[in-house]
Amino acid sequence: MTTVPMPTATTRWRCTLCGNLTRFDVTRSSKVVEYVHLDLAGEPKVEEREVVSETIESVRCRWCNAVDQIELVDRPGSGS
Repeated sequence: MTTVPMPTATTRWRCTLCGNLTRFDVTRSSKVVEYVHLDLAGEPKVEEREVVSETIESVRCRWCNAVDQIELVDRPGSGS
């Protein structure tokens, strides 16, 4: 399984098997620091969240279930 980079402002994901551009299941690992505020009843609410690191483990096409067929392509009008 190959690592798929996150899309940028000028790129997006595309399934090379079926052509899907819009529906993907993304499995990622994140390391975050959160500021959690507990109200008087003890209910937690995350008020700040800082992503320290994030790794995409897999991207699966929702249309055809392909996992190893996702690529980055230029977005329309990106001028790339």
